[in-house]
Amino acid sequence: MDLVYSKTAEELGQKAASHAARLLREAIDSNGSARLLLSTGTSQFTTLDALTKEKSVDWEKVEMFHLDEYLGINDEHPASFVKYLKERFVSKINLGKVHFVDTAGDVKALIENLSAEINKKQIDVGIIGIGENAHIAFNDPPADFDTEEAFITVTLAESCRQQQLGEGWFKTLEDVPAQAVTITVNQILKCKHIISAVPYKVKAKAVHDTLNSETITEKIPATALRKHGAATLYVDKDSASMLDN
Repeated sequence: MDLVYSKTAEELGQKAASHAARLLREAIDSNGSARLLLSTGTSQFTTLDALTKEKSVDWEKVEMFHLDEYLGINDEHPASFVKYLKERFVSKINLGKVHFVDTAGDVKALIENLSAEINKKQIDVGIIGIGENAHIAFNDPPADFDTEEAFITVTLAESCRQQQLGEGWFKTLEDVPAQAVTITVNQILKCKHIISAVPYKVKAKAVHDTLNSETITEKIPATALRKHGAATLYVDKDSASMLDN
């Protein structure tokens, strides 16, 4: 795993977006199209904002997937990741095709359809955040490192639900849904390239544990990214504050 340091979250976002845009252009030049997998949350604000300003990408040739969504809410809920992506990304560019994890309907059919679509062709670029408890997508510790399914339903750890409350998406912990549909760890690792954008002080321990764990372990799900041959972790001054140097 490569590590890229920035002084600020804004600088981090610009660097991560520039890297992603270059990889998307390369995929389009080689294959005529590109496939992009996006994460959400407050830590992705600067990266997604910078990525929408990458005018050198022919966005009409890009097909987008995203990682996860709560069960029990729709895209009108303030915390909906579908709403998040529509407002912060999809509405700002002209994507060729979009696949949302929209849990408002038949969840079993959703998982089947998303799994079939995502496995038609390799994802070129996955922008994958790391949670405060070191989850990737909603694969909370102890994460399932064995399943070969593409998307699954999971029960969220209290630490994950506390993060969503702390980020201001919900008014009380009881309001945070207990379950979600998520892309799996092994499906994330199928991406050709992984860019992990992880700013802010609240992520410092997760960054430290991800890089310094002696083993790749389901107790620190983000350590799985260390198995990937083309993963880059972007950190800022704050998220890198627990690293030795």
